[in-house]
Amino acid sequence: MRILITNDDSISSPCLHPLAKWAQKLGEVTVMAPKHEQSGKSHAINLRAPFEVKQTDALPGVTAWTVDSTPADCVRMAVLGMNMKPDLIISGINRGYNMGFDILYSGTAGAVFEASLLGIPALALSTDFDSFDPALSSLDDVWDFFCRHRLFDLHDLYNVNIPADAKGIRVTRQGGAFYSDTFEPQENDLYQARGCCVHQNRHDLTLDVDAVADGYISVSPLTACRTALPVYEQIKHLQDDRR
Repeated sequence: MRILITNDDSISSPCLHPLAKWAQKLGEVTVMAPKHEQSGKSHAINLRAPFEVKQTDALPGVTAWTVDSTPADCVRMAVLGMNMKPDLIISGINRGYNMGFDILYSGTAGAVFEASLLGIPALALSTDFDSFDPALSSLDDVWDFFCRHRLFDLHDLYNVNIPADAKGIRVTRQGGAFYSDTFEPQENDLYQARGCCVHQNRHDLTLDVDAVADGYISVSPLTACRTALPVYEQIKHLQDDRR
């Protein structure tokens, strides 16, 4: 298996090397990570300016490149720019959960959405801000869960959030708001966003936000499709032809 790893925390993330070493148990690993942190960049890509792509020895024993752009551009550069043909793309492990509405902002998720658009199975991994260790120690269990249930035979794109001291694994759907922001004024007309948790736990283990808050690893199938399919089915017969 050929595995491409990226993230939004940059090539300097302390979790990137241990994740890559773990993935080497599964196959041949290449890392293509942002040169600088790209948190909150969602699915952004760079269309107007050239950007640097450079091989690096920052991760001993792992073939690695830095890209001075977004996580989605890391995937695009690897597949479209360098003609790599990965069988699986892993994005993460992100410092901070990516679930609920926050998936829309996540650079970690943006990378796997791009992978899906390119027809490549992909897995986004995120964990708590405090430590990567619980997530790293859970990777074997998570991968075993995917293999036992043949999840990639059913769908190509999954989002996984791993809390500390996980009680088990739950298949979930996207929940609502987990984080929000306040904006604190600074000098010279500047404002600084400050994140805060707004999650209200109703202990619904079908939702990613509640399952993680209650101590379970959340596995959510995602899709890049933005069509509201139930509404489309109700209104697709409507026509208004004007000539």
